[in-house]
Order: sequence, then structure tokens, then C-alpha cells
Amino acid sequence: MDNRDAISEFLATRRAKLTPTQAGLPDFGGRRRVPGLRREEVALLAGMSAEYYKRLERGNAMGVSDAVIDGVSRALQLDEAEHTHLYDLVRTANAGAHPQRRRPSPRKAQLTPGMQQTVDAMSTVPVFVQNGRLDFVAANQLGRALFSVMLDDAHPPVNAARFVFLDSRAQDFYRDWEGNTRQIVAILRAESGRSPYDRHLSDLVGELSTRSDLFRKLWGAHDVREHRTGLKSIQHPIVGDLDLTYQAMDLATDRGLQMLVFSAEPGSPSHQRLQLLANWAETESHDRRPADAEPR
Repeated sequence: MDNRDAISEFLATRRAKLTPTQAGLPDFGGRRRVPGLRREEVALLAGMSAEYYKRLERGNAMGVSDAVIDGVSRALQLDEAEHTHLYDLVRTANAGAHPQRRRPSPRKAQLTPGMQQTVDAMSTVPVFVQNGRLDFVAANQLGRALFSVMLDDAHPPVNAARFVFLDSRAQDFYRDWEGNTRQIVAILRAESGRSPYDRHLSDLVGELSTRSDLFRKLWGAHDVREHRTGLKSIQHPIVGDLDLTYQAMDLATDRGLQMLVFSAEPGSPSHQRLQLLANWAETESHDRRPADAEPR
């Protein structure tokens, strides 16, 4: 993933989405040669020369300051995730040939024993831990049961993006499968800005681009998103439809990892079904337990 191309394509796609009217500029009608704003209009809104902005959109970000990034972000009306992504891209360009990764994401990440104990102790809600590439790292018993379709019989490293785009079962599992495809790509695109020299991430993007036309199309849109909170609507093969909210938290003790905690509204059908899934998971765990491990 070439950094100059990433900066150029990201800015061009953001500029194409913003009309003069949306930007507060007069629109005199007539046919425009480009969709959205012209480069000169972005430069005007950002308070810089047209040549300076053109140089930035060509991918030349060496020496670009935080103030310039802020100005461009305001001009293009970037949201928080997009602003952070632009900052990450420019930071990489300014780092030169020896960048420092802000969030290391090893291929075989593992939780510390203490954190794994904490995850296991959260027995009433599904917990799922992943790295920035969306590789599965760990889960509690209920989390494994919730995502059993993805985790069972899969070859490591299990990856959520690979499941969504390459496993046909994902279209039945996720009731809003199309929405999930866009979310997955936007998360990976943001991670590519944070970790542009992650070879495993580059390999994953290359694999998905080769094997999925949809992924390749969505990747080219350069949309980004932070994975913090939201709703997951799934069709679980054991208990049926579940509507679950999730909260995502970065783990300070295990850098580069993120813990997702899922829950259902108390008293709702999803809450009742989640309890049924917990009972099923406990029964399955008991049945798999060796005979000599049974209490006497």
C-alpha cells in the first residue's frame, strides 16, 4: 500500500463527495469537469495556496503540519475517523524511511494471563478480542458460542474480514451483510493508515482484493471508520435472530488489541435468546469436559 497513492486517493475521494453548496460556496450552475469540489476550492476553504494543496493531493506530504491537516479536514468536512486517518497518512510520510508503528499488531497476538482471566470472568455477556487486522485473538465461552459459525473448523488465523467476504455462510449469519462488508473495509482502511508497514495486513488486503470483486470495489472508495460502538444483527443457527449492541475498547495491557463486549436490551427477545445461548454453551462445555474432570 503506497503511502503517496493512499494520500492522493483519500483526498480525491473526500473532495468528490462534497458539493459547493454543502461547502458554503456559491454554485453558479453549469457543467463541472469533476464531481464535488475543485482543488482550488478546497485550497480556498483551507486557507492555503492552490499549488500547496495540489502538491498535498499528489501525495507529497513531507513537512505538512498539524495546522494544515486541520485546515484541510475542515474544508473537506472530515469526521473524526477521517481526520485521524489523514493525520496517520501524513505522519507516515513525515516519518521517512524508518517509521515507528504506533500500534504494533503481531500476527500471533495473545492476551496476558490476567486479561484472559478477566475476559473469562465476564460470563453473562459475549466478549470477543481482535487485533487491528480483525484477526481473532480470544473470547470467553459465550463469545465463542456467539461466533461459532466463524470460529468452528476455521484455519488460524481466523479473520473477520476473510469470513465476511469469502465464506458464504456470512451472508446468512449477518442479517445486514452488506452493511457489515462496508464496515469491515472501512475498519481495515483506517488500520492501514495506522500500520502502513504491516506486511500481514498488506497480504490480507491483497488476498481479499484478488478473491472478492466487492472488497476491491469498497477498498477503492477509501472510506474509513473507527470501531467503537454499534449494533450487530445476526441470525444464530442455535437461537435465531439476535440484535446486540457492542462497545469496543482498546486494551492498554495488550497493545494493538481491541475487546468487543456485546449485550442485549434487558427483557427483549434478544436478551432471552442470549441467555438460551449461554445455557447451550455451558452444556456443550460440560459435555466436552473429560470424565476425570467431573466433580466428585
